[in-house]
Amino acid sequence: MRTSYLIALGSNMRHPAFGPPPAVIRAAFDRLEVKRRHRSNIIASRPLGPSQRTYANAAALIKSRKSPAELLRKLKKIEREFGRRPGGQRWGRRVLDLDIILWSEGMWTSPALGVPHRAFRERRFVLGPANDVAGDWRDPLTGFSVRQLKARLDRKRPLP
Repeated sequence: MRTSYLIALGSNMRHPAFGPPPAVIRAAFDRLEVKRRHRSNIIASRPLGPSQRTYANAAALIKSRKSPAELLRKLKKIEREFGRRPGGQRWGRRVLDLDIILWSEGMWTSPALGVPHRAFRERRFVLGPANDVAGDWRDPLTGFSVRQLKARLDRKRPLP
């Protein structure tokens, strides 16, 4: 059975073949085989943590027969294909970062993965692009839609 996933994409390093971070995101959309209507706009955002480089961020809706754990393995493989090396500094510079944010089947918990993504509700660089392609999707923990979560964050209203 095919299910849907909301994927967050980020890049803050140039790739030797694809070029600057926005071009890396476009190449990742192609590698993930994301249809145009399921691609968000690419935004620039300030980095979290120690990195000084501006990020390019986006979101995509994809369909897959894979479980969340299987899809995570595929996303990590794509990150490696783009030049990401395991064991880098948390929130450091990276060619490509792919995260599973939401899953149409609700929640998934394993030692390596939690869906929904634990921090997506507090991140404008995730909620802004996610709203472009999945504004009506609901967070299974809070019941709020992506659009509502973004509005609450924009207005600085805490979650209950």
